[in-house]
Amino acid sequence: MNTEASPTRSILIADDEPLARERLRRLVEALPGYRVCGEAADGDAALKQVADLEPDILLLDIRMPGMDGMEAATRLDQLANPPALIFCTAYDHYAIQAFGVQARAYLLKPVRKEALADALDRVGRVNRVQLQTLTDQTDQSDEQLAVRTHRGTELIDLTTILYCEADQKYVTLHHTRGETVCDYTLKELESTYPHHLLRTHRHTLVGVRFIQALNRSPDGQNTVVLRDGRGKLPVSRRHSSSVRQWLQEHQPG
Repeated sequence: MNTEASPTRSILIADDEPLARERLRRLVEALPGYRVCGEAADGDAALKQVADLEPDILLLDIRMPGMDGMEAATRLDQLANPPALIFCTAYDHYAIQAFGVQARAYLLKPVRKEALADALDRVGRVNRVQLQTLTDQTDQSDEQLAVRTHRGTELIDLTTILYCEADQKYVTLHHTRGETVCDYTLKELESTYPHHLLRTHRHTLVGVRFIQALNRSPDGQNTVVLRDGRGKLPVSRRHSSSVRQWLQEHQPG
């Protein structure tokens, strides 16, 4: 027995549009290591197929007649060993709700081969027991931010954000895995996640878990020092008192 061989992952496609199912089938069949085990045209059929076929991965549309994809996903999330879920939809405004039912990826139609391959690669190597462990960890983890990117929707753990920097129309999230540009405003992020992000400048929010100290230079300029040698960021005079207060409340001694 070759223990290094990767098993073929079975995929169920659930979409009410036959052409959409056919397109996804062609994309899947063009990727090594995956096979389509069945199709469903609505949420009810998807649940029945999951029970009968026990797929490893479910590609699920959201807007379908009868039971829609979101309701089907909610029911699947209650199973002891649900398939890994990837939403494939034409609508981007369900992203936050989608990750609430443990979706592993959120792809916008028309689904591109590269985006599907990337999403499958992220979940295709995870077996059912490992997936359940990841789900349990997600339940216990801190909040996450769903950001639309060219690859679909990316989930960013708020505890990994070093700082958010506004530049003209967009905000760049600098996190431990790199940088992600989003269309959220700093004001939206600050008001929605006050326990994670602290305003330090008109153009900057800093992830609170990375704040180490507040320094003042001889010429009176304030900077916040990030942990683990991740650099310094300017602090405006207007926001220096709130940073100092945060440090007094959260730092030992």
